[in-house]
Amino acid sequence: MNLISKFKETINSVLPVMAIVIVLGLTAAPLGGGLLVRFVLGGLLLILGLTFFLLGVDVGIQPLGEQSGAALTSKKSLPLLLVVSFVIGFLVTVAEPDIQVFGDQIHSVFSAVNKSHIVYMIALGVGFFIMAGLFRTIVSINLKLTFLICYAGIFVLTFFTPEAFRGIAFDSGGATTGPMTVPFILALGVGVSSVRASGRNSNNAESFGLTGVTSVGPVAAMLVYGIILAQSGSLVSETIGSGEHAASSGFKVFIDIIPDVVHESFLSIVPVVLMLFVFQIFLLRLPPHKFIRIIIGIVYAFIGLTVFLIGVKGGFMEAGSKLGMILGTKASEIGGFWYFLLIFTGLVLGAVVVCAEPAVWVLTEQVENLSGGTIRRKFMMVFLSAGAAIAIGLTMWRALAGFSLMNILVPGYVIALSLMIFCPSLFTGIAFDSGGVASGPITSTFVLSFTIGASQAAGGSCDSFGVIALVAMTPLIAIQILGIVYNIKLKHIQKIKIGQAGGEK
Repeated sequence: MNLISKFKETINSVLPVMAIVIVLGLTAAPLGGGLLVRFVLGGLLLILGLTFFLLGVDVGIQPLGEQSGAALTSKKSLPLLLVVSFVIGFLVTVAEPDIQVFGDQIHSVFSAVNKSHIVYMIALGVGFFIMAGLFRTIVSINLKLTFLICYAGIFVLTFFTPEAFRGIAFDSGGATTGPMTVPFILALGVGVSSVRASGRNSNNAESFGLTGVTSVGPVAAMLVYGIILAQSGSLVSETIGSGEHAASSGFKVFIDIIPDVVHESFLSIVPVVLMLFVFQIFLLRLPPHKFIRIIIGIVYAFIGLTVFLIGVKGGFMEAGSKLGMILGTKASEIGGFWYFLLIFTGLVLGAVVVCAEPAVWVLTEQVENLSGGTIRRKFMMVFLSAGAAIAIGLTMWRALAGFSLMNILVPGYVIALSLMIFCPSLFTGIAFDSGGVASGPITSTFVLSFTIGASQAAGGSCDSFGVIALVAMTPLIAIQILGIVYNIKLKHIQKIKIGQAGGEK
């Protein structure tokens, strides 16, 4: 059992954010003793819940994905692989904790928008684009061309989607790639690598890109959903105050939300359980001890998801929203120091969130190994932290100034797509895969709540969305620049070796 290591990962992610909130909540932006206590308790529950959830993913969810990928590979049937991959992508996304929280955040601003519809639309997008990504790998369609076509289509759809829903759509791409979805996507990608046509040797570049392609799906699905909602007149935003739990006080808040959270977690996990039993009968036929182990892992995931959501809804998100609202109100009414403090807080949160995200450490180690030590982890961490800090700082500025998200996203993606011309394919795949890495559970819960509070205080609500999208966009640029630097260094080293070899002759 790796419970201790999972606990360390989670506590390193959450505690820095909690420290920032406690300091601000006791000084510049008083949150009140009651809310601060609930925030601390909510943070502790979030740590505990995420620990058990990640353990459940390791014990049950990820092995289920790996076994399913291997079994599908052995069937040597492309239609079966694609159809079952769609089903897996859909069901696993429904159980993704980040998506559950993200749906609540959207509903808090657009009360007429049904949370279940949001979750199912995102899940449909994931399912379809997992199919597209696997098909691309099997028939060897160029990865860079795939990204160019996908994002060209995305920005065409954007012109027809209401401004109020664009940030939500782009946020959904980063929110989707969470601790439940990514292991399945990676497992399927590994399985498919052995099915490639004609038994050709695949290079390292083909090992990456599936997560990046899949992340396009939720964005496309939500842009289409935004168009549908606009036609029906459902896109009317509301400003909901931070006293969402005014009917309850103190620890009673946590007790009151338990029934709803348990029901929500149950509905999220049931599709995965049904998938396990159907696959066991028709596809996997695992021995009893492996089957029971996966069941135990799913139970861990259910318990973890329940505790995680209780912590998030019981005080963690509300404190983020209240903090953003206090700083946003002072920044918009007084300006000066408070304007600076709000943006500076966003910068610090961005740097801390990325440095504390366990998946970022995995990514940086992976790139350091692939580059043979040429690109150091510390250098990458500085680069990614600076990018995420700028992304959240820009979001705070946008919350106050109210300018369009497209003013940042369009130039950002133009740069990211242009860099593909000069970047090695391997690093392009890593870059687009890592887009969701920086936007983990803390970004989807606390940072988004903080942004919503600041935006509502400044007189907006829709301007709060887009922060996850900007954080997810950062690695697309950062990793590709590092890939270009690596390529230049590699060519320089090769020239030196050739020169030395010529001199010896």
